[in-house]
Amino acid sequence: MATSATTADLLADTIHALQSGLTSLPISQAMDTTEAWQQQFLQSGIPELQDIAREIGNFQSLLTSQPLDGPALGRSLGMLGAQISDILPHAPEDRKLGLSQLSTLLLRIGGELETDNNGR
Repeated sequence: MATSATTADLLADTIHALQSGLTSLPISQAMDTTEAWQQQFLQSGIPELQDIAREIGNFQSLLTSQPLDGPALGRSLGMLGAQISDILPHAPEDRKLGLSQLSTLLLRIGGELETDNNGR
């Protein structure tokens, strides 16, 4: 199924980008990645995934505002990490490990940004 391969690739790419550090990720790439996730979640028809899509929209708004608000970005990433953690029990088995890694990264980075008053 092409969508599964695309989702698997998107998940792997997202994890890799977050592991490399947020400041090494160009905003344009972050926007493209979040847009891809948002579209998948919105089109899912699953309320929990659509909630994640709305938070991605919030994150995108924060990401394009000037000056960047590190603590607000951190809260949004933390919320995304928590939402992903909440859907883990219902995720396909072949996605659970990757989604768990993504959730952990988002929570960690979100926490770091929340305590950073310098933003990006």
